[in-house]
Amino acid sequence: QVEEQPLIYFDNAATSQKPQSVIDALSRFYGKDNANVHRGLHELSARSTAAFEAARAKVACFIGAASPGEIVFTRGTTEAINLVAQSHAASRLQSGDAILLTEMEHHSNLVPWQLLAERLSLELRFVPLLDDGTLDLEVFDRLLDEKVKLVACVHISNSLGTINPIREICRKARGIGATTLIDGAQSAGHIPVDVRDLGCDFFAFSGHKMCGPTGIGCLYGRHELLEAMPPWQGGGEMISSVRLEGSQFKPAPQRFEAGTPDIAGAIGLGVAIDYLTELGLEAVEARADELTCHALARLGEIPGLRILGPEMPRGSLVSFSMEVAHPHDLVEFANSRGLALRGGHHCTQPVMRRFKVPGTTRASFAFYNTLEEIDAMIDILLDARRFFG
Repeated sequence: QVEEQPLIYFDNAATSQKPQSVIDALSRFYGKDNANVHRGLHELSARSTAAFEAARAKVACFIGAASPGEIVFTRGTTEAINLVAQSHAASRLQSGDAILLTEMEHHSNLVPWQLLAERLSLELRFVPLLDDGTLDLEVFDRLLDEKVKLVACVHISNSLGTINPIREICRKARGIGATTLIDGAQSAGHIPVDVRDLGCDFFAFSGHKMCGPTGIGCLYGRHELLEAMPPWQGGGEMISSVRLEGSQFKPAPQRFEAGTPDIAGAIGLGVAIDYLTELGLEAVEARADELTCHALARLGEIPGLRILGPEMPRGSLVSFSMEVAHPHDLVEFANSRGLALRGGHHCTQPVMRRFKVPGTTRASFAFYNTLEEIDAMIDILLDARRFFG
């Protein structure tokens, strides 16, 4: 309960709640199997290593990678994108090359490229947004020329709900020899994802948005690209031989996993994948669509409420503004009624500027939410309109 009210949790795009099986897996690891991986011959280390690498194999299968060797464990989407920027892109791009992004990118898929562009004198190009929150694909075609060496694009926007045509984007980028990176933070675990079907070179996502623990995420990279990338961070575990004069490094993915990893987090992510697989991603997606359709219809009944983003199909979230209240005030009012929403720019400040709003209130749904909770949200928002109006 929150504020002595039954909790309605509509902040799933920020982080999802965790099933008991994931919580139990973390407790079981620390209580019975806790030891460092890859570095010991004793029983606990063997158990820990086996569970850690089994989780890597589960991730590979879950997103359709060719092998577990194409999965690098990271702290999350942000670190995965920074890894690509600082290793792959920094070693391949030269002054005058261009990176093509979109105006809807999360700061995690924008700031790393700004830093790299400043360092290497690169050009950043941006695909603009149409009024309905979708990409202007005609401009995309004009911006995609031989100077573009990398295209980085979000799969599902965390502030608009837009589902981008990733297959088409990757196909066109591949046609000019550009590398592609997809931010899958809002798609992995929410809809079926097959990275080989999408045709992307890199795919980044976070465990905590798909029923897994915080602090763990993954980078998928095509084998030949990972093998060609230099290390980003140095330390233990990522080396095969060290002398005072220099070092030799392990092959991918271990080359990119310096130091002790989040072992429990990886194991917990593997259990979250088991949980979602048992539910079925098609069923998870269908449930989210049902909730989102209902929310769009009900929100449309509230006078003075503006919804950002496209009609269905869209991701399982709705961002909106109400003329009577700032998003932060609206979220505080909702919290007093036991409703967890999120208000602000959602780490997409350029999107807010594009639509001329200081921020939005966002309701984001998961398969464990209900239609009745959405109806309760509508009642709370109507109360807020009367309170602030």
